[in-house]
Order: sequence, then structure tokens, then C-alpha cells
Amino acid sequence: MRLLLSVLLAVALVTAAGLGVNRQLGMATDRLVAQIDRISAAIEQDDWDGAAGETDRLIAVWEQEAGWWPIFFEHYEMDNIEFSMAKCKEYVACKNAPLSLGQLSEIRLMIEHMSRKEAVSLGNIF
Repeated sequence: MRLLLSVLLAVALVTAAGLGVNRQLGMATDRLVAQIDRISAAIEQDDWDGAAGETDRLIAVWEQEAGWWPIFFEHYEMDNIEFSMAKCKEYVACKNAPLSLGQLSEIRLMIEHMSRKEAVSLGNIF
């Protein structure tokens, strides 16, 4: 009986932790995507100073939100996002709308992909 109770407790703790990580990851992803949307809107309005400021904020939000992500994600995936952010920052500084918007789209896709890929779900377990 104790063994069964211990196993059930362990499963409940792992499930609760997984759901907590999913929630935090989803909220972080939403904040990052919202920041990407602000940059895109500024670029589409030819507000390059605003886009540059929003890009700096994106990098700051990334550093704040992604601090705990290496526990769950491959480091090369996070490195790829950081490389793309560096490119995007330079494209915005050069006022190149097509490259900036394309890079932002890539960053969004990578962030959303990481979130879906690492989420604790029955599909990822089985």
C-alpha cells in the first residue's frame, strides 16, 4: 500500500511540475511573441527608432524569460534564437524592412516551435 501511495504521489508531483512548466513556458512565449508583434508594427509604420527600441526590449525580455529554459531546451536551439535576434537588430539598425520582418518571422517560428516541442503533453509522452 505504501509503495502504491508513493508511486501515485511521485506521478502527481511530476504531472504538477510539468503543468507548471507548460504554463510558465506558454506565458513566456506569449510575451516574446507580443514583443515581436510590436517590432513588426513599428517597422510597417516606418518607425525605425521605435523598432530599434522594441528590438532592444525583445532582447531584454528574452534574457529575462529564457534564463531557466536551458534546463528544458537544447542549447543550440536557444543559440539559434540569439543569433537571429542579433541579425534582426542589425537589420533594424540598417532600416531594411524585408530582412527585418523575415528575421522576426523566423524568431517567432523558432520560439513557438520550442514551446510546442517541449510541452508536456500526452502526444509528447507517447
